[in-house]
Amino acid sequence: MTTVRTPQSPDTPAEPTRAAKAARPTGPVGRSRSFNTPSTAQTATRYLLLVLVLLLVIGPFLWQLSTSLKGPAEDVYTRTPSFLPDQPTLGNYGKVAEVIPVWTYALNSVIVAVVCITGNVVGCTLAGYALARLRFRGAKLVLGLFLATLILPGEVTIVSQYVLVRGLGLADTLAGVALPGSIAMLNVLLMRTAFAAVPAELDQAALVDGANVWQRLWHIGLPNVRGMLSVIVIFTFIGAWDDFLWPLIVLNDPQKYTLTVGLQYLNGTFAANPRLIAAGTMIAFLPIVVVFGVCQRFFFKGVEEGAVKG
Repeated sequence: MTTVRTPQSPDTPAEPTRAAKAARPTGPVGRSRSFNTPSTAQTATRYLLLVLVLLLVIGPFLWQLSTSLKGPAEDVYTRTPSFLPDQPTLGNYGKVAEVIPVWTYALNSVIVAVVCITGNVVGCTLAGYALARLRFRGAKLVLGLFLATLILPGEVTIVSQYVLVRGLGLADTLAGVALPGSIAMLNVLLMRTAFAAVPAELDQAALVDGANVWQRLWHIGLPNVRGMLSVIVIFTFIGAWDDFLWPLIVLNDPQKYTLTVGLQYLNGTFAANPRLIAAGTMIAFLPIVVVFGVCQRFFFKGVEEGAVKG
């Protein structure tokens, strides 16, 4: 009997050969290690580097905190210092208020920070929106001038700033301290970038509906840049609160000193108590932690709510 072989149609898949069958993996799919999956040694190295960076960043802060809690009988200059205080006490914080008017200095710093934050939020928002959305003559020139001011370091213009502040009659005043930081050029550029990222079709649709510039800014622009506003608030507060050189130049009356300038009186000419210095440092540092923790929550919330959905 003769076997007739029918020709295989091109649509019918060919039967795999024995070699192809042998080359196929017999185990379950997905067990092979991906090239992007780190090995155990690589994972351990990464965590070791993270712990090292954490110690370098958090270590000085924890050491200052430990020093501020040490009692007067503990020796902070011993060869083998103890990280945990043997006699923990909060009396050093009370002694700081006895040596210097720390709460008056803190209030002065709060006033300067509030003025700087208000000026940057309002001024940088208006300037950034104008550069990003409005069309006027000289817009590129103005943007170039803003960029040019970023090249100059602050030490170059500090003399001219003091002459201007003194000419306005604001020397030895908190207003003179806050005035140069009321509008930062970098914040203007950040707001311009944030407004430029908003789709132009939204402004065009609002313009067709009869919305003016202020309505477009309030109802379209601001809801989409709340995350950037939070960033500006955080860094403006940190810059105004930690500034030391400019308040030291402008202010002469000790009662008007900001906190960072007033803390220098904790370091005496002939003697210095490192416990009081550490306690004063913690007093100046805690408001930054509080503001950053609060605004960080609003930062992520603003980014989520301000996202433009398609």
